[in-house]
Amino acid sequence: MAKNKKDAADAAENINDKVQKLAAHTTIDEGELLTTNHGLKINDDQNSLKAGDRGATLLEDFILREKITHFDHERIPERVVHARGSAAHGVFKVYESQSAITKAHFLLDPNVETPVFVRFSTVAGSRGSTDLARDVRGFAVKFYTQEGNFDLVGNNMPVFFIQDALKFPDLVHAVKPEPDNEMPQAASAHDTFWDFISVMPESTHMIMWLMSDRAIPRSYRMMEGFGVHTFRLINAAGESTFVKFHWKPLLGVHSVAWDEAQNISGKDPDYHRRDLWDAIESGAYPEWELGVQLVPEADEFKFDFDLLDPTKIIPEELVPVQRIGKMTLNRNPDNFFAETEQVAFHVGHVVPGIDFTNDPLLQGRLFSYTDTQLIRLGGPNFHEIPINRPVVPVHNNQRDGFMRQTINRGKVSYGPNGLADNTPSQAKAADGGFTTYNERIDARKVRSRSKSFFDHFSQARLFFNSQSDPEKNHIIDAFSFELGKVKSVEVRQRMLGVIAQVDKNLAAGVGYNLGLHVPQEPELPMNLSFPADADPADYQPVDKESEIYISAALSMVNTVKDTIKSRKIAILAADGVNSDSLKAVMDALINEDAIVEVIAPRLGLVISEQDKKIPVDHTFLTAASVFYDAVYVPGGTNSVATLEAEADAVHFLNEAFKHCKAIAADADALQVLEATYFSKKLPDDFSDVSVLTEGIIVSDDTAKLTKQFITAIAQHRFWERELPRKVPA
Repeated sequence: MAKNKKDAADAAENINDKVQKLAAHTTIDEGELLTTNHGLKINDDQNSLKAGDRGATLLEDFILREKITHFDHERIPERVVHARGSAAHGVFKVYESQSAITKAHFLLDPNVETPVFVRFSTVAGSRGSTDLARDVRGFAVKFYTQEGNFDLVGNNMPVFFIQDALKFPDLVHAVKPEPDNEMPQAASAHDTFWDFISVMPESTHMIMWLMSDRAIPRSYRMMEGFGVHTFRLINAAGESTFVKFHWKPLLGVHSVAWDEAQNISGKDPDYHRRDLWDAIESGAYPEWELGVQLVPEADEFKFDFDLLDPTKIIPEELVPVQRIGKMTLNRNPDNFFAETEQVAFHVGHVVPGIDFTNDPLLQGRLFSYTDTQLIRLGGPNFHEIPINRPVVPVHNNQRDGFMRQTINRGKVSYGPNGLADNTPSQAKAADGGFTTYNERIDARKVRSRSKSFFDHFSQARLFFNSQSDPEKNHIIDAFSFELGKVKSVEVRQRMLGVIAQVDKNLAAGVGYNLGLHVPQEPELPMNLSFPADADPADYQPVDKESEIYISAALSMVNTVKDTIKSRKIAILAADGVNSDSLKAVMDALINEDAIVEVIAPRLGLVISEQDKKIPVDHTFLTAASVFYDAVYVPGGTNSVATLEAEADAVHFLNEAFKHCKAIAADADALQVLEATYFSKKLPDDFSDVSVLTEGIIVSDDTAKLTKQFITAIAQHRFWERELPRKVPA
């Protein structure tokens, strides 16, 4: 029985220019003879060369030394941040020419398909940490354009913790495991992080995002991406437009519950990695639209915040996001290390038509990324690793260095020169040569920060005001969990003072859970990030209000809820199940591009009451409700009786209810639901209105049940039932 729809031809190919370039570096070892790295065929790969069969191993054994040496060096230094990641190949196409705002070639022609390689990641944890940590997610896109590589290196949150790159090492040192005991891994719930945050009020806006459900996404495929910084777009006339980049997922923006995230981390720490891989393998290709917020040069100072401040957003009510193109990920990497692990992103990889602003965090990143790759990938030739190479030819006078692969012919490696007719020659702007935007600069050299950067709370307040009640409750719970792990009462108290500047009710809720009173006034000075000779009063936060109170775009309540594409639905069944209703519901879900799996007490086949054989995908031992978006229980007298008596099946349903998921059951399977903790909390009726508010469907009409179930799954979660209907699970 088919479990999802897939265009096999498309899935088998999806060959773009970059994938073709990688093919030259791809080898298949299956069916071949074993050789050394230098092509010598190996006769014995089982035994080292010894002085007699029980004698000492000989230094002469060059095969042993090559194999062991390579093994000893197989691990390269992991990324300092964003170590835990997963990636995929794809393509990008612009909808219509953007020539009015940029001369970037890949944004001009709707017929041009630009290859991309996208890497998603967590930030704080090591390579071996869990995918479901409460954390920022990296969202880095490498465009292999006809003018060279453009890297849009962003996150799933539109702002950042700090305003100046000089503070980045401090931030990472604070959030990483504490140096005395290397704990906790991939978590921010510890003293050093919150101590740092409590005296750095510029982090407050980012902290609100981190404590929200955005920090525990349902899937990489269901999270937004942001360029974070304000960039410039330059058109052919040399005119500049400020731009913020957005990635809008076509599946909507969805999260998991915090309790659910913790369970998933224990049951499948590769959850997001597996989800991305499986979706692409099944043909459910993830898609995002590229959006831009455009601000004319003349409007740089029209807002009540500074465009160069990376801790600020441009509310979409002030500048709408224009969707200008679509990215589709349609091919998994052939080799994780060669592609996902060795890919090197750099915010400084731009093409003509895209340029930088003076955002001080962006300016520091322009240095940091190259410096990082030099140590992580072994030297200055990291650009020659196949995944990092552009699809266009490379010609310059750079030579030699560790792991150089290019063989440059000729005696000239300098410019200008006469022996090679002054080539490779510089490119005129008209021929695609990159020219920096001619921004006027007239200033003194100072170590300072603009006063326009000192509003640290207004947008944090805007974010909190914009959340739904369940989302606000989740933020209170997140702060309570994180600060509850902090051992220093002093740090907890200080953070309550900071949170109170955002919202008094938020601070009161967190304070109650911590058993602490919210201070009447914050601890002064609030900001300890100031120069040694400065007056601390000159660096304290400015109390302002955002010009808008609520932004609908900031709440996930307002995301896309019209599709169940790629959603995973569990069907609980046992011998004697009604295969007619099971098949009808399964087929309807698959027709909507959902993924359906049958969970039973044992593997093999379930024999239905109609004597049909139904393959089982997982048992209750290997599956869990946290891996699924919804649950369906079909009827059938014997199946229902077995499930009612199966403790793991009842727990499966209890947990699904606790995490606010859609649950459907045939009317003659109601006794299974009645065996759960939430049976007394079932709605009085199962009308369309009830389904949209409760997410529970029980019906003897399979067609009606299926329609209501699909509608309910598309809503993602029914968070409103969370607090008043909590159940043990």
